[in-house]
This record gives sequence, C-alpha cells and structure tokens, in this order.
Amino acid sequence: MRRADRLFQLVQLIRGRRLSTAAWLAERLQVSLRTVYRDVAALQARGVAIEGEAGVGYRFGAGQALPPLMFPRGEAQALVAAVRLAGPRLDPALAAQAEAALARIMAVLPGEVRTAAERLLVYSPDAGQDAQALDRLQALREAADQRRWVAFDYRDESGRASRRRVRPLACLHWGQVWTLAAWCALREDFRSFRLDRIDALQVEDARFRDEPGRTLADLQRRVAAESGGRLA
Repeated sequence: MRRADRLFQLVQLIRGRRLSTAAWLAERLQVSLRTVYRDVAALQARGVAIEGEAGVGYRFGAGQALPPLMFPRGEAQALVAAVRLAGPRLDPALAAQAEAALARIMAVLPGEVRTAAERLLVYSPDAGQDAQALDRLQALREAADQRRWVAFDYRDESGRASRRRVRPLACLHWGQVWTLAAWCALREDFRSFRLDRIDALQVEDARFRDEPGRTLADLQRRVAAESGGRLA
C-alpha cells in the first residue's frame, strides 16, 4: 500500500471512532506500532487535527475538514463518477446536495488531482426519469428517514386503484424507475410500489417505530431466503 493511501485510511479509521488505540490501528492497517506512531506524527505536523498520544489513543478533532493530500487521484475520480451517474436519477434536492458536496471536495484537492478528476471521461445523459416521480422520491426518502407514515393512491400494473397507508422503508432504483419498499397496512405485509404510479401522496405527522417483522432488515432477510438476493 502506498504511504499516501495508508495515511488516508488512517484518518478515516480515526474519524470513525470515538477513540482509536495505536494497537487497533496497526492491526487494521497491517503495519507496526512504530509505523502508526510515525504516520500520526506526520499527519499532525501537516495540520491534521488528530488529538491524543501513544499509549492512550487518538481521535479526530470535531468539525475539521480533510486536508488536500488525503484524496488520491483514483478516489477523486470515483467521487466525480458517482455524482455524474447518480445526479440525473435523484430528486432535484438530493442531486443539488450531491453537487454541492462534490464542489466542496474539489475545492480542496491539489491542482493535479482536481484536474484529473474534472477530466474524467465518464458521463450520464438524462435517464428519462419521470419528473413527478422524482418529486415524490424526495418526499418518500425524507419520510423513511424520519419514520413517518405516508398515504397515497396507487394504480397497479392492471390499472386497479387503491388507497394505501404504509411505512416507507427504502427507495430503490431499477434503471428506469424508482420503487418504494414499504410495509403496507392494507395488506399487512411488505409491498413494492412504483413511484410513477403513486398519486395524492401525503406524508403524515404520525411516526412509526420499528417492530419485529416490519423492518427493512426483515424484508431483506425475506428476499434473501426466497431468491438468494438482497435489497441494495
């Protein structure tokens, strides 16, 4: 592993825990304790806000940004590719946030790395997503995050209409369409709903709690058991 890559991983490991001992870091990075001590000292000397000391543990200072050297060229290109590919398929609010986050990262990259990332020859044209479905996507993903019940009118593949009240669990993209994985109160079971067949969507103030048999993890286990697959 290149030293620059190891330093990047070291920062990420420290950022991800309240306190990381040198022994734990050495085990994860598969290096010696001496190497951990030397790498931490080098990062501190370059202004990385790592607090702590040998024999006690290390933590990353709150509110600190990654220094420019911490993004190798390949990882910067991967970030650009991810935003370019995802943008046309996300709701406008999340797409804008992704662009803003990428801009923040690009602003602190070294010139050579930033140029390589900007010149990446990977693009995604407009995927032909239904504009109304993308608007619903924002409401549903926020409802799932906040554990809020949602109600809507739904038309199935045969055109039959029904009114549903569901626990939104996850939004999934299938190339051309978005679907909502949910636990449906009407059917008392898990159901999948295409966002382009949803109308009169209402996000309720009422919140739901995770209950055995009605969670995303339960749905994932069922999918794995029935088809050997797993919701992404």
